[in-house]
Amino acid sequence: MAKASTHSLEGIRRTILDGFWSPGDRLQPTTLAEQFSTSTTVIRESLTRLAGENLVAIRPNRGFFVPDLNLGELADITELRCATEALAARLAVERGTVAWESGLIAAHHKLSRTPRRLPEDPDRVNPLWSAAHREFHQQLLAPCDCQPMLKLSTDLANFTELYRRWAAPSQAAVARDVEQEHVEILDAALARDAQKLGDLLRKHFQATVDVVMHAGLVQQPA
Repeated sequence: MAKASTHSLEGIRRTILDGFWSPGDRLQPTTLAEQFSTSTTVIRESLTRLAGENLVAIRPNRGFFVPDLNLGELADITELRCATEALAARLAVERGTVAWESGLIAAHHKLSRTPRRLPEDPDRVNPLWSAAHREFHQQLLAPCDCQPMLKLSTDLANFTELYRRWAAPSQAAVARDVEQEHVEILDAALARDAQKLGDLLRKHFQATVDVVMHAGLVQQPA
């Protein structure tokens, strides 16, 4: 049962983050149970856990859904992520070792050598790039050695990744120089400049909000 639960949890998480469903789509436990060859009980447990990661919305008496687009919520989540990662980044540069620096350089090298877009479908983000992107950001903060903070950072990153996937076809997303942003973040980390690193992370995360706004995915508040 534990193995089936882990398989379905990771599988559903991956398909959501890969943009398999659209915002607001209903997630049917019976259909997912067939897809992942498990029981609806296991699927419901997985969906409930993913709701705790902000990747699934639970609507009373209606079921499970992919989250709807909400610019106000995205802005709030981004602000929380900026504050969380600024603190985590400060602790990381204080506690990080030379081995951490080497791992961060390696993670960035992998990220920089992985195409951000799928060659056969340029409107879609390459899942391999997304995995390398997560690894880079996780490696960046790892030395802070505060598991609740790292868990919160991961959950907030997952939430914003949904918006990044949905905004990928927009011209604003195409024009963004994400690669240069990562170079600057790496340089600040290696220089042990916590203030600059926190500022660059804020700029990096805010750029995602700007892309979503320019993509016209959600109505901007009046």
